[in-house]
Amino acid sequence: MTATDAGMTAGPLTDSPSASNATHRVLNQPPPRVDINEYTANIPLQQYLHSVGEAEGDGELEATGAVVGSAQFQDDARLAHRNPPILHTHNKYGERIDEVEYHPSYHRVIGQAVAAGAHTSAWEDPGKGANALRAAQFMLFAQVEPGHACPVSMSHAAVDSLQLAPELAGEWLPRLYSRQYSPELARGKPGALFGMAMTEKQGGSDVRANTTRAEAAGDRHLLTGHKWFCSAPMSDAFLVLAQDDAGLGCFLVPRVLPDGTRNVFMLQRLKDKVGNRSNASSEVEFANTAGWRIGEPGRGVRAIMGMVGQTRLDCILGTAAGMRQSVAEAVWHTRHRRAFGARLIDQAAMTNVLADLALESEAATVVSMRLSRAFDNDAGPSERAFRRLATAVTKYWVCKRGPNHAYEAMECLGGNGYIEDFPLAMRYREQPVMAIWEGTGNVIALDVLRAMATEPESVEAFFAEVRIASGENRVFDDSVAVLREGVAAVAQAPQDFAGQARNVVERMALALQASLLIRFAPAAVSDAFVDARLGADRTFNYGGLAPSADLAAILARA
Repeated sequence: MTATDAGMTAGPLTDSPSASNATHRVLNQPPPRVDINEYTANIPLQQYLHSVGEAEGDGELEATGAVVGSAQFQDDARLAHRNPPILHTHNKYGERIDEVEYHPSYHRVIGQAVAAGAHTSAWEDPGKGANALRAAQFMLFAQVEPGHACPVSMSHAAVDSLQLAPELAGEWLPRLYSRQYSPELARGKPGALFGMAMTEKQGGSDVRANTTRAEAAGDRHLLTGHKWFCSAPMSDAFLVLAQDDAGLGCFLVPRVLPDGTRNVFMLQRLKDKVGNRSNASSEVEFANTAGWRIGEPGRGVRAIMGMVGQTRLDCILGTAAGMRQSVAEAVWHTRHRRAFGARLIDQAAMTNVLADLALESEAATVVSMRLSRAFDNDAGPSERAFRRLATAVTKYWVCKRGPNHAYEAMECLGGNGYIEDFPLAMRYREQPVMAIWEGTGNVIALDVLRAMATEPESVEAFFAEVRIASGENRVFDDSVAVLREGVAAVAQAPQDFAGQARNVVERMALALQASLLIRFAPAAVSDAFVDARLGADRTFNYGGLAPSADLAAILARA
């Protein structure tokens, strides 16, 4: 029987072109959000970089904005997360190598970040606004690919601790300042990246419970023990805490020794993490591993705390970068998709949610720039006291807000938001690490209480900053007055308020954000933020802005 005999038309056994096109035509989906300059599109970051961070550098940041917004960079970010690092403990001949293999896309991403100075430019070229400029670079790269930001951040932060060891600093700082990146472990590389290894399986945040030992051996120490978390294990060197006869010390542990041989650095396994998939985190064993002392004997915690303070700031920057990605993707989607006869962004319930997400992102951005400015080398005693308390306060709150912010933005995309092809699924998994890394919520909140007791000048500096905005908004003024009275009571006996530490720190963080927005943001932004976060009807469920809020003005900046 022929096709004609069966009543069918002779020819290819396919649907007609018109029928095929009708069923496969894509309608009502947003275009790809690519080849957008992520710096020039980010109005709050541009404005606060200048007004709050007191920095210049639009040309450099526009160049970075074009890079990270390109289709190529976004594809590299996607590939780096879809192809996580692979541990190779031995080579094919049975020799121990302890290396981690990354996808080439990861190396392209981190190489571009290093070339832009997102790691150590504020140290290499210090001055007014240097840290805000570096922070903006860091945020732009972390907005699209957050995993590489871990070694970039640690490399920036390590400079603070290295300065305690001038001889080591003379050797390592030129390499840290280099804009050249190469992934291999080799002696004589022009550039270098740093990591850190503090926590152990029995102690976690209680680093004084560490059992890793360091024994003197000539000009160095030999370390024996383990570390439960060692992030970015292919870094060129690490700051490590270990016990010696004087107590807990800080040591620089290189992967490659001065004679070109490999240091003993046995990678046991890579952590299977919820997020941060492009970045390797490992467990590592030391067995007579060479390390050089940083700082005074027995003062290892003090030696490494400068690095911790810097990385806490970068947790804030990384969360703010993630919030910006969430807002940008949610607003893009809702501006290009229609339902029930109108664009999603024009429908009242969605408009309110988007504006609230934008407010949160803007508040995180402004406080990021203010804290970055406080880390510049012209910071006097009061500025240093301010950053001591304000960094911990802000790290607690901004990072705590990150995961739910990502979820709410993901919901704006509906089903697309839950699909790995879109970046907000990655962002939802990424944000919690910022709240956990360098101190979980309880650790940070209790650290704030401890600072109140031991460094009272930090409390005065904090409120001196907040009070600059006094007299502009009654709700803000009333809220700060109540807060100041409460903090005064806490500072007298912090140990009695441990159970309320989170509430105290939350109110302090909101007061600082509100103060900065009142001073530097348009009235539409500051009024809405103060009302929503400090007012009598405040709510932390996104989409609850009051009818008086100028949602259009807020979203125009997003």
